[in-house]
Amino acid sequence: MNDDQLLRYGRHIMLDGLDYEGQERLLSARVLVVGLGGLGSPVALYLAASGVGELHLADFDQVDLSNLQRQVVHDQARVGQSKVASAAARLHEVNPEVSLVPIETKLAGARLVEAVAGVDLVVDCSDNFELRFALNAACADKRVPLVSGAAIQWAGQVTVFDHRDVDAPCYRCLYREEGGDELRCAETGVLSPLVGMIGSLQAAEAIKVLAGSGWPLIGRLALFDLKDAEWRTIKYRQDPDCPICASRRSAKGR
Repeated sequence: MNDDQLLRYGRHIMLDGLDYEGQERLLSARVLVVGLGGLGSPVALYLAASGVGELHLADFDQVDLSNLQRQVVHDQARVGQSKVASAAARLHEVNPEVSLVPIETKLAGARLVEAVAGVDLVVDCSDNFELRFALNAACADKRVPLVSGAAIQWAGQVTVFDHRDVDAPCYRCLYREEGGDELRCAETGVLSPLVGMIGSLQAAEAIKVLAGSGWPLIGRLALFDLKDAEWRTIKYRQDPDCPICASRRSAKGR
């Protein structure tokens, strides 16, 4: 690190459990942020400010006036722009040292697998189950850790799937692919600070995994009810019938 970086990241370097070595790992890390909306906004802002070396920004949508209530990486002047271009402009202002890789198309199929294979960690800030399951499968195949978050109305959740460990549970262990109707904030609403809180926790978990710090939320689901200001954490295990985990074990010869 040069003198400017030592000054910029000094408060990280002071932290027991992160320190100089952890910050060096952040500076060399590559992270894919999927979705630059309510959750992706704080995730991208905090990862850029924290010095993650390369951020891959994936979103195919444009900034709309209705987004500005909660998607704080965008502003009024960028309504109508692509969310990727809008976010990239803001992140460059926050930290011009961070390399930004734009992905302005839908992630699916080979394109999704290619995007996952090119990074060290994925943060899922999307809002649909189909993409979440696809990201989980791709991350499992490429052995890439996945930080997952969701928020709707007054409630949110965060967990980490460490696909480097064949014994760690995955998204499919928690949710069945055929399970339930999706809730979207456009239909049910969401309190703007909630996505900031959940997205910030996602960013913190990503930093912990990348820097090798603390105790990430692997096999633990953090749930937050903002209406009653209550946090709770539940533990979960690998589902013995999960086809994604079975495939990982098979690939490892177990």
